[in-house]
Amino acid sequence: MTVTKSTRYALYAAAEMAMAGDGLVTVAAVARRYGIPEGALAKVFQQLVRAGLASGTRGVGGGYRLARRASKITVLEVLNVFERPRTPGACLLHDGAGASCPQSSACQLHWLFSEVDELVRCTYESVTLETLVRRAGRRAVPPALLQVRRPAQTGR
Repeated sequence: MTVTKSTRYALYAAAEMAMAGDGLVTVAAVARRYGIPEGALAKVFQQLVRAGLASGTRGVGGGYRLARRASKITVLEVLNVFERPRTPGACLLHDGAGASCPQSSACQLHWLFSEVDELVRCTYESVTLETLVRRAGRRAVPPALLQVRRPAQTGR
């Protein structure tokens, strides 16, 4: 399975926000860490906000954080903001995107690819951002590299 650059950038951004907890993550810090153009990443953050997965704070000391706990947001939710979900029954082998397979009744491969596709979707749905960063935490980067800003206590 391949994902678009925007999806990849969104997963990086979501993981960084999950690691930051209640802290704010800046576009500049994430862009630097992953070598992503800031303009493209800023658009990704905006889409995450519009989708209700992140919230932003403007101005000096501003940044982004997850709108819900990292344990309540799945990788699939992030993917669905940027990737079109496949139409159920659509053929992965046929050239037409989302088209029905013209040989579905005779095809010996359709079931295999459909089953693998469903397993991948279920896996993404079962992995939360919390799980994602906990596993990545085994190879943690020093907090100074994250350039996470902690906001003043706001009663959140």
